[in-house]
Amino acid sequence: FIKIINHSIMAQIPRSGSSQRLGDAVWIRMPKINSELFTLTYGSLVQQIIKDYEEVSLINQQLEKLGHNIGIRLIDEFLAKSGINNCSNFRDTAEIISKVAFKMFLGITADVTSWNSEGTACSLILYENPLSDFVELPIQYSDLVYCNILIGVIKGALEMVQLQVDCKFVRDVLRGDELSEIRLELKGMVKNVMSDEYKEN
Repeated sequence: FIKIINHSIMAQIPRSGSSQRLGDAVWIRMPKINSELFTLTYGSLVQQIIKDYEEVSLINQQLEKLGHNIGIRLIDEFLAKSGINNCSNFRDTAEIISKVAFKMFLGITADVTSWNSEGTACSLILYENPLSDFVELPIQYSDLVYCNILIGVIKGALEMVQLQVDCKFVRDVLRGDELSEIRLELKGMVKNVMSDEYKEN
């Protein structure tokens, strides 16, 4: 399965801005757990999913599905503890994800780069990721998106604030890239559909 190894982490590039300061302030107030325990616990979860599903494509799907279920619940805690009410545009949303949400729940931040001309797609550059610390993928799992749970979390959380996005890893340190990159694209707004039981006759 997944082999745990020891390796160095790239130094985080200094960042600035109001979102960065907010992320730092919220991080200070968040309860902390041992980072190695967090990493190994996630590794155990991935290994269990590997045992249950075996096929890599199904494992990737299950990791994203699990993340989606977490994201739709985590958004309430994020909004309550960050004090953020809304974002004026998708650029603000990406900035909040990279500097506040990642900091709050993972203790890291990301750079937002490579915007398209419409301002609807960008890349989140991760220079470190506690979920993948001490991990090496065996050859038979070279197509495993080990941190695909993050993709699900982002999709699920944004869905709860009426944003439908496409989100995926396009670079991954576990696949030999120098850094990890998540491509994030706004696809549209999620419409609130009223359940039949609440509709007037």
